[in-house]
Amino acid sequence: MKIVREQREENNSLLRVTIEEKDCAQEVEKALRDYRRKANIPGFRPGMVPMGIVKKIYGKGVLAEQSYRMASNAAFDYLQKEKIDYLGDVIPSEEQGDFDFENGKEFEFVFEIGEAPAIALDLSEKDKLTYNRIKVDKKMHDDYRSNFLRRFGRLVDTEKVTADEALGVTLDNGEMNVADAYVGLISMSEEERKPFIGKKVGDKMQVDINDLYKNPSQRAAVLQVKQNELEGIKPEFSLEITKIRKFAEPELNEEFFKMAFPGGNVTSEAELDKFVDEEIGKELARESDYLFTLQLRDYLVKKAALKMPEAFLKRWLYTINEGKFSMEEIEKDFDQFLKMFTWNYLQKHFVQTENISVSKEEATAEAKALAAAQFAQYGMPSAPDDMLAGYAEKILADKEQGQKIYEKLYEVKVVEAVKQKIKVTEKAVSADDFAKLAKEL
Repeated sequence: MKIVREQREENNSLLRVTIEEKDCAQEVEKALRDYRRKANIPGFRPGMVPMGIVKKIYGKGVLAEQSYRMASNAAFDYLQKEKIDYLGDVIPSEEQGDFDFENGKEFEFVFEIGEAPAIALDLSEKDKLTYNRIKVDKKMHDDYRSNFLRRFGRLVDTEKVTADEALGVTLDNGEMNVADAYVGLISMSEEERKPFIGKKVGDKMQVDINDLYKNPSQRAAVLQVKQNELEGIKPEFSLEITKIRKFAEPELNEEFFKMAFPGGNVTSEAELDKFVDEEIGKELARESDYLFTLQLRDYLVKKAALKMPEAFLKRWLYTINEGKFSMEEIEKDFDQFLKMFTWNYLQKHFVQTENISVSKEEATAEAKALAAAQFAQYGMPSAPDDMLAGYAEKILADKEQGQKIYEKLYEVKVVEAVKQKIKVTEKAVSADDFAKLAKEL
């Protein structure tokens, strides 16, 4: 066996691995014996097929398989021995010649590698970035507080439609009459609510049920029929309002605080307002952290100015995707891919140089937080810890979801490590200004 490395363009080289027939003779013989033992050939009992026939049928394929496997393993061993760091994976080269496994005695396998560029990042306080923190304004506070209190409120009758009330209505189109139908304005846009604003109990109006609810499942629910029964129903209805109800916020008394905050951490309206601002702050901090990560990513990618083997990476993407994407499609999205690929490569560098690790306990805590957020979306803001632990275990057991959890935590730690090396100035910005910054990225 012989290995020759040939440099091509920058950070791109070929490995020519020559395998002689005698190099893999032992492996070929062993594989053929396995084929003989399992072969099901008419006229012969299992395991009794003459080796000559087995070689004639399977010999070329086995030789090709074993010689390629030996060449591939030799290429990886060579890279490890020579301490050559490579990107992506080793792929067959376009310079690969033909093979004659019928008569040939030696076979040259040509592999292509993309060499990983060296990273030289000298970070100091001369490297400056801004951390944009979103200011909590009155509208955010009022909206969050209102939504929070809504969980503990109750529906009460009211005289007039003003915003997002829940309506009890009677629908009649001459062919069908639906009493006690429910129309929830909260799920409608401001424009869709307009015809209802100012209406009172007893008021009538004409509606097109198809315009009122474009979703078939919603239309079926309002008309109290099955979805497959919608066809043929005349959509023009007379709508009479029979009841107008709205959510009334709970009284902020001792009973409410015990129910909403069983831990006793909030016991007054002032503490409630502080709690609201803190919760908004946590949500906004996630947005600020995300934007800062994007800014830091772009800054480091630009500063590192790594010479990536772009032509190789495009061929590698085409190869590993087995033709699912054309080269034209890969070219179209390559710039964005290269930025993310380079950022991931830089993260690995910091993970090594800063000795960053993520423990199972940290991953479990993150998975539990994700599970808690999902429960909260379904109206269960305080799921029991044992339930969260169970769901966290399922999340981490899923290969794709578990990998995302670990990748996120590594990225967070990398960003935090880099923040300690550079100068970061915090700046308070409005939600609108923050949205503009985010849009630019």
